[in-house]
Amino acid sequence: MDIEVFFESKGRFRIVRFLLKEGQANISRIVRETRLPHRLVKKHLKELIEKGLVVEKRYGRLKLYEIDLTDPRVNATRRLLDELERIWSG
Repeated sequence: MDIEVFFESKGRFRIVRFLLKEGQANISRIVRETRLPHRLVKKHLKELIEKGLVVEKRYGRLKLYEIDLTDPRVNATRRLLDELERIWSG
């Protein structure tokens, strides 16, 4: 996934931002917190999993999604978001 493709989607960005802050969550919580439609969250999670940025963990029927903190792209995104939030919050 090119960086432009990653950042061109507000939905994908919201999901990654939420998971970076919360650690892990099920799809219902991601939908509720990001205020995105379920089908769109499902689509973005699938893309993020395919690109290795998000990991899906299964506990019986429960699926939890979390950011792969070992991925250097994720760490760079986290640092960028932290810095932008620090600057904008004043």
